[in-house]
Amino acid sequence: MTTPRAMATLLPFIDTQLLTDHHCHGVHADRYDIEGFLTEGDGGPATGGSAFDSLIGLAFRRYCPPLLDLPAFCGIAQYAARRFELGPIEVGRRFLGACGLGAICVDTGFQPVDLLSPGETAALAAAAPAGVAAFEIVRLEQVAEHVAAAGAGPGEFADEFRALLAARVTRPGVVGLKSVAAYRVGLDLAPERPSEAEVTAAAGRWLGARGADEGQPDGSTGDGAGDPAGRRVPRLAQEVLHRFLIWTGADLGLPVQFHVGYGDRDIDLHRCNPLLLTPLLRALEPTGVPVMLLHNYPYHREAGYLAQVFPNVYADLGLTTHNVGSRAPAVLAEALEMVPFGKFLYSSDAFGLPELYFLGSTLFRVALSEFLSARLESGDMTLANAEHVTRLIAQENAARVYGLPA
Repeated sequence: MTTPRAMATLLPFIDTQLLTDHHCHGVHADRYDIEGFLTEGDGGPATGGSAFDSLIGLAFRRYCPPLLDLPAFCGIAQYAARRFELGPIEVGRRFLGACGLGAICVDTGFQPVDLLSPGETAALAAAAPAGVAAFEIVRLEQVAEHVAAAGAGPGEFADEFRALLAARVTRPGVVGLKSVAAYRVGLDLAPERPSEAEVTAAAGRWLGARGADEGQPDGSTGDGAGDPAGRRVPRLAQEVLHRFLIWTGADLGLPVQFHVGYGDRDIDLHRCNPLLLTPLLRALEPTGVPVMLLHNYPYHREAGYLAQVFPNVYADLGLTTHNVGSRAPAVLAEALEMVPFGKFLYSSDAFGLPELYFLGSTLFRVALSEFLSARLESGDMTLANAEHVTRLIAQENAARVYGLPA
């Protein structure tokens, strides 16, 4: 599953374990740029620096070149030339095929024209013995923006959103929903389901801005939707509407993912602590709908606490795993301090660059192997315990929560 340099550090059952990536994005079909994908900032590294001079950059240079038949830590120019020589599809096959994936759940809320579909992304990983199953996560805000783009008025918005979302979730392979309220209004959401009058008033404030130059600047939905007159749909930054989207999604019974913590630079990180969701989590608990806390860094311990005390809350590390590079074992150990092992899932949150899928899976395996090896050496668990925990986190929790086929 991993590069030869990493395999020596892995417990054998972790090296061979297939992974279900419960939150990721598509691969770019025709991209050769690299460095800009190694940071959540806009447009690459800061002046006078390089993203390769960081823990994620060092992890990239260690683990990725051997898959292109190059030595680890080779020059970036040499790596880029070899990548161009092979072409993006072959590069994608090499990296996704080496991830050891069994299934992927793809967030389709941000879909640039050159981004592969869930099925096309899964096909790049077809080196897996039984192939890779592809599933879709529907982003709530994207559906709302499509309703707005179709010209719905404030009084029509609620019913048309409900109808369109219900239709979207009946598409083959849809297994969950996602909220990016963290990007738009933060996570300090009131717990109550908003009334129809509140939704209509908030929709009026939002849709009334159509025609102003307020298109999506952050790419967090970014489908470039416009209304029939060609005007951009304004940024959905109405707290009432985000609550309406979440409650409407909960009514459908599918797991609802929340972006939490670390993300693009337009996020206000202090407003993305998952503890802010506590009142809403209490209100959602009677529905039984699974709430999936994504990424979570630097609030991964807080997310672990919430997953422990709320029966329907789950957590992961997402893009944190590859962004912290060699610190992944330490961060994973912190994330697992309190969370029940049946409430933690693997995800990469990889986007665009095939290498990120591979780095996510490789560093996850290294981190989990170090965590479980320490427990085995101290006598805190048996080998059977360690194998059981690996299966839960890598695959079984996702299969149970999302209702994925075995």
